This record gives sequence, C-alpha cells and structure tokens, in this order.
Amino acid sequence: MSYAVIQTGGKQYKVKSGEILKIEKLRDSKADTKIEFDEVLAYGDSKLIEVGAPIVQGAKVEANLIKNSKNRTVLIFKKRRRQNSRRKNGHRQEYSMIRINKIFSKDGKVFSEAEKVSKPSKKKEAKKEVSK
Repeated sequence: MSYAVIQTGGKQYKVKSGEILKIEKLRDSKADTKIEFDEVLAYGDSKLIEVGAPIVQGAKVEANLIKNSKNRTVLIFKKRRRQNSRRKNGHRQEYSMIRINKIFSKDGKVFSEAEKVSKPSKKKEAKKEVSK
C-alpha cells in the first residue's frame, strides 16, 4: 500500500489514497473543492521510498475538501481552593475534513490513486404494514 507524508498546519500526516482525515482548518476554502498539498516530505510503498531534504520537489498530494467544522467542546475549569474563586471556559477547535484522492511522484506521474466513490443514493424503504 502506497503512502505519503505531508505537512500542513504545522503538523505532519501519513496519508494513503482513499483515506479520510481531520486536519487543521484550511482558510478560504469551500466544501467540495479540490486541494493540492505541495509540501510532501516523503512518499513510497513496500518497494520504493523517496525521502526529501526537507521536501520532495515536484511531488504533490491531491485531496477533496469534504467539510469545515468544529470539534467537540473542551472545557477548561480553574479553581483556587478556599478562595471562592473559579473560572469555567470552553474551546472548540476548527478542522477541515479531507479525502485523499491521488499521490503524485516527483516526476508528475500518478503514484497512487483512490477508487472512485459514488455518492450513496437514497433508497426509499418500503414500509411493511402489519395487519392486525
């Protein structure tokens, strides 16, 4: 199985074709758009590994942005004992959910490609009526 190591949002991610993952929110991006990550640190499979110094020139990873959203609330609660002093705060980190489509090698050829995903069709389930 082929993979790539990309850098975005100050973090590094090991990604595979067809994988869905949460990354730091990408600014100025809308849902269902195509995104390219040019900062590929390494890519390879079981036979070949290409490592950059620090990045592999010409290699890129193509992905689709599924949605931008916020994580669950993280509560911050600070209390000083015997002083009737407490403070409660919350934080919701923003993220972007992406699906990796293609990994391109340094010469521009497709190194790995995800299978096509068809959108699930809404089937109307026949309601079973029970006679009494």
